[in-house]
Amino acid sequence: MTVAVVIPAYNEAATIADIVRRARQQVDWVMVVDDGSSDDSAARAEAAGATVLRQLENQGKGASLWRGMRHAIERGAEAVITLDADGQHCPEDIPKLLAAHRRDPERLIVAARLTHRDRAPGLRRFANGMADFWVSWAAGCPIADTQSGFRLYPSRFIRRARGPGQQRQQGFVFESALWIQAGRLGCYPIAVPIETIYHAQSRPSHYRPWSDTARIVRLVAGSLLRRGFYPAGLLRSLRLLPLPAIADEIPIKQVDSEDRS
Repeated sequence: MTVAVVIPAYNEAATIADIVRRARQQVDWVMVVDDGSSDDSAARAEAAGATVLRQLENQGKGASLWRGMRHAIERGAEAVITLDADGQHCPEDIPKLLAAHRRDPERLIVAARLTHRDRAPGLRRFANGMADFWVSWAAGCPIADTQSGFRLYPSRFIRRARGPGQQRQQGFVFESALWIQAGRLGCYPIAVPIETIYHAQSRPSHYRPWSDTARIVRLVAGSLLRRGFYPAGLLRSLRLLPLPAIADEIPIKQVDSEDRS
């Protein structure tokens, strides 16, 4: 099975080389999408053995992820693992995602930070819990740790999914949009528990609490409004209603039109 690891990077010179080297101990193909960095992130990633795609201007995490994912699929990857460059994810957990993929090759896999969650700040845990509730409702299925960027996407899903397109989906909101698309397409996510890693002295997060959260709220609210608040999705997300035994085959054009927000 051909697997590519895609790592979006924006000014991650302090950590990128170590992440690439550790990821390459798990899989042969590691790709870094340099999102207009002003430091030497790209050079360090390349020296560590990554294939580097360069974006001359900063376009946001969503745009970087989508470019890397499509590039990998077009060149034969059967699955894509996304990984953050800041050291908050442990590349040594990649085999857990691969094992889950072998058991359920059509479903998305999320490395959910469920162990030692107390290591993260309380406000962040609260915000992540709120996001889990609303994004799971819009997706119509329970999703643990919707804000984890450590995921495995099967090639079949990527080929059917819609990219960020609009400017406001090119940042962090795109990852939430992918969960909603996955639920609509029946690629119900599976959670693989991993440890919570939080470095108090690490660089400030690129996530902008007010603007990025507002964009995610608009995405979810728009999706729910268009579906009449999707009561079945709420019940499924709370495990009060079972997921369909056979995934609904929703044409990707219909998903595209519903998720334009």
